[in-house]
Amino acid sequence: MNDLTKKQQLWSREKYRVMFHSQKHYNEIREVLKQGKDIERVDQLIEEAGKIEPTKGSVSNAYQHMWGYFKKNATEEEREAYRSKLDAFMDDKLGSDDLLAYLKRLAVKYGVEYLLKSTILKSGIGE
Repeated sequence: MNDLTKKQQLWSREKYRVMFHSQKHYNEIREVLKQGKDIERVDQLIEEAGKIEPTKGSVSNAYQHMWGYFKKNATEEEREAYRSKLDAFMDDKLGSDDLLAYLKRLAVKYGVEYLLKSTILKSGIGE
């Protein structure tokens, strides 16, 4: 397996954790991988992103992207629960961990391996 393939696999596991912390780093990593140059930079950017304090916007954005894996299959009750939890998070009435735990339950229920292998669900937020 070549270095670019390894970096792409690493990225598939790290992308939502990076997005959770920094949209800027997320976009930069995507560009580095597209160009296939300076791929050592991917590790550096992932590490840098993890040190950035997430904002409500970055957290919400990451969770909405993750929700995209369920929105077509989710029941109306699950959709309403997601919307309610997201609204509560945005209004400081629910922690981001609670919303993440809900998304993880859905990933397990619907067998979304891509998400289940992601570091944001495996190790928790910000780790």
